[in-house]
Amino acid sequence: MKKIISIVLIMVVVYSCSNKKEQPKIVKQESNYYSNPILQGFYPDPSICKANENYYLINSSFAYFPGIPIFKSPDLVNWEQIGNVLNRPEQLDLSGFGVSRGIFAPAIRYHNGIFYVVCTLVDGKNNFVVTATNPEGPWSNPTWIPEVEGIDPSLFFDKNGKSYIIYNSIPPNNVSLYDGHRTIKMYEFVIENLKVIGQEKLLINGGTDISKKTIWIEGPHIFQKYGFYYLMAAEGGTSEGHSEVVFRSKTIEGPYESYNNNPILTQRHLDDNKLNPITSTGHADMVEDDNGNWWGVFLGCRPYENNHYNTGRETFMAPVEWQNEWPIFNLNGDVVKKFYPTPNNVVKADKSFKYSGEYTHREEFNNSELGFEWLFLRTPKERWYQISDDALMITTRPETVSENVNPSFIGHRQQHIKGNVSTEMLFETDKTNEKAGLITFQNESHFYYLCKSFKNGKAVIQLYQSSENGMEEMVSTTLETKQPIKLKIESQGTIYNFLYSEGNDTWVNLKEGVDARFLSTKQAGGFVGTIYAMYTTSLGLKSSNKAVFNWFEIVNSD
Repeated sequence: MKKIISIVLIMVVVYSCSNKKEQPKIVKQESNYYSNPILQGFYPDPSICKANENYYLINSSFAYFPGIPIFKSPDLVNWEQIGNVLNRPEQLDLSGFGVSRGIFAPAIRYHNGIFYVVCTLVDGKNNFVVTATNPEGPWSNPTWIPEVEGIDPSLFFDKNGKSYIIYNSIPPNNVSLYDGHRTIKMYEFVIENLKVIGQEKLLINGGTDISKKTIWIEGPHIFQKYGFYYLMAAEGGTSEGHSEVVFRSKTIEGPYESYNNNPILTQRHLDDNKLNPITSTGHADMVEDDNGNWWGVFLGCRPYENNHYNTGRETFMAPVEWQNEWPIFNLNGDVVKKFYPTPNNVVKADKSFKYSGEYTHREEFNNSELGFEWLFLRTPKERWYQISDDALMITTRPETVSENVNPSFIGHRQQHIKGNVSTEMLFETDKTNEKAGLITFQNESHFYYLCKSFKNGKAVIQLYQSSENGMEEMVSTTLETKQPIKLKIESQGTIYNFLYSEGNDTWVNLKEGVDARFLSTKQAGGFVGTIYAMYTTSLGLKSSNKAVFNWFEIVNSD
């Protein structure tokens, strides 16, 4: 029997995790088609490389810990998360960082038996490189590169044996000609000591056409083909105007010619009212498979209304073709498709369901450690949770999600526009400040919290909305029994519904029709997606309570 302690919270969410045993069910898809996004939910800024027989893909993680999820695939279709690049506190201390600061746009490359990840720690010491001989880890502690002034670094290994680091940077002489004026710059990089040498070189000033005040050239990568150096970068900002553009030169230092038909990827010219829209495409990387075919990964968004979305910026993939010695994203028309034929007619396996497609999953915490996909808000400095007796035990602590600290919060990305998260919970407290439940969280000032607590001498279920004062109660109801209760959050695009159940399977609506747009990037700002999390707090006061989560389940209804 599971040990009952002062707070027992059992949670269910619509997602999948690495500890699953059951086989998923994928619908609306043949086995020789893959579905977009290939990584659903908050997986932005993808970078990809090939090493021997496998492909490796990483994403930005901002102020969530561990940092930089890393995925492996033998065929570009069936992906498995194999770890996180920054999984030790000495590698990544996020104390005090805002949710949308921290780890920006990592890039992964493989060269002579070593994996390299370069990245920016925004609001920290800026740009760094980590290395590993095994992509599953351990990865080295960061080596900082103070000479690289900017963001979005990427390494390039030239066929002549030299190496370079390229990045988004400030305008010449730090004089902006217009808002969003940026550049792409480069240093030669010595891989033996992970340092730059020589003088900084300006490769791109302003973007594809500085006379048109093109904005936010960033996320650069360099490739070699047809005797050219191809510099591919994002342009236009990360919202609806986002795009991917390409330049080429006969020499690494330029001058670089802008492709006449830029951008090579965008959705900004399409009708906002089109069916199942995908917007904000850009920040791409690409890779060549064993058969000489090229594939591009890029971020995009799935809005439910007027560019409101809660699932964050996600990772998509499409084939790349070379036309007249220029790379072109072949979308099979103007619109990014939900389904494309798999590379080399590979069969999509059921195991890939945890990142893309439709599924239901129940997590029962029967492994000794959390799966790689679980997220902490900033870096834990102490072990305030443990798994035992097939349950996850979390200490109730004073820290709150409204602060730039590490609260008792363990979350998972919201991966579907429509779905539900539910929880069964035993929670015994006689203190009004002690709360435990289920939070749907975008940032410090935009969240909803469904929890059990104590009010007017009785146990209650409460729904809070974040406010300038931390959070304010929207509605509460008294519980009639001390039986286990269940909590549920339903996501229906523009709205969330919040429900509870007392000791049976009959769900009662606590509050329906709560505005989901409040948690969208369009209203909340920032660069992350919504996270469903197990969260317990004592609101700044000391507590001896704990929360125990016995299972966690996701149901998708997209």
